[in-house]
Amino acid sequence: MNLLTAIKRIRSWLDERLGLEDIKSFLVHKTVPRHSATLWYYFGGITLFLFVIQVLTGILLLLYYRPTVSEAYESVQFIMTRVQFGWLVRSIHSWSANLMIFTAFVHMFSVVFLRSFRRPREVVWLSGIAMLGLALGFGFSGYLLPWNTISYFATKVGTDMAASMPGIGYYVARFLRGGDDVGGATLTRFFGFHVAVLPGFMTVLLLVHLVLVQKFGISSPPKIEQKYQRRGEPIPAMKFFPNFFLRELMAWYATLGVLGSLAAIFPWELGTKADPFAPAPAGIRPEWYFLAPFYTLKLLPSHVWWGIEGELIGLAGFALLAFFWAALPFWAINRQGVERSRLVTGVGVALLAYLASFSALGYWR
Repeated sequence: MNLLTAIKRIRSWLDERLGLEDIKSFLVHKTVPRHSATLWYYFGGITLFLFVIQVLTGILLLLYYRPTVSEAYESVQFIMTRVQFGWLVRSIHSWSANLMIFTAFVHMFSVVFLRSFRRPREVVWLSGIAMLGLALGFGFSGYLLPWNTISYFATKVGTDMAASMPGIGYYVARFLRGGDDVGGATLTRFFGFHVAVLPGFMTVLLLVHLVLVQKFGISSPPKIEQKYQRRGEPIPAMKFFPNFFLRELMAWYATLGVLGSLAAIFPWELGTKADPFAPAPAGIRPEWYFLAPFYTLKLLPSHVWWGIEGELIGLAGFALLAFFWAALPFWAINRQGVERSRLVTGVGVALLAYLASFSALGYWR
């Protein structure tokens, strides 16, 4: 039996059990709309690519990391100084986390401005918003794991904000901390969230999201659809494989180049080990993706009226804003079934301007 015959038999065996021909047929017939806004379609794949890098580098870091107060900082220090290329792996892990959240935001706003949330893609939007929330959870839980001064006090501030919620605040904060204050139980709990709970939820949501995207296809902007409807022509499209896939692969390659450059030129610093009895350092602030709400809360007065704290008002406002934004596909259409296009665009631009400006202010002040 020659090599070609052996390969054919193996392929036939796999096809009978995995349905390879069905997958091949799907890839051959799947298309992607081609128009002036096609560029924005690549950011979803880039976000997925960065998530895969997060998983791979996280597994490598797990080989040496120890989630205890007495050993967490030292284990990260060991990774950075004694493990071959350990500093690079940790730097790639940290930078890819930030880039993943950034590209997720770009993908989200591109979905809004291209109107890709329209019926019947409401669940696609909701699953995407849920995954963005989980990505922020990854950032918050992973920030504490090195157990350095900045991460300790940033986590303390974050859990104190959770504690200020009326009624359930005490229980939420205690659940996050594993006790009354940030300590060893918090570190162990955040480690569990970061490497087990959040990845589990993310995997399920990611599968749902991808299945729904394949089911409904990639949406085109309404103006593009109307333009070709008037002409009586179909929207130009390219084959997903190999045309779009190769372009996406080049986007991944460029992303890897940016990520590698950032990790090598600006290695992620470790800082000093956390001391719970030391005073909080001056000018402490969270990661950039939490800066806008952080700076907003700083601007609010301590007490607004009738003894109600300004921080409580701010948290309630952010909760309503998050709910309003997640419900976008439902209020974007009026009772007559007509899209409120100007309102959607205005809200999207306003939210983007708020996040950009207040993040900049929070960084520089």
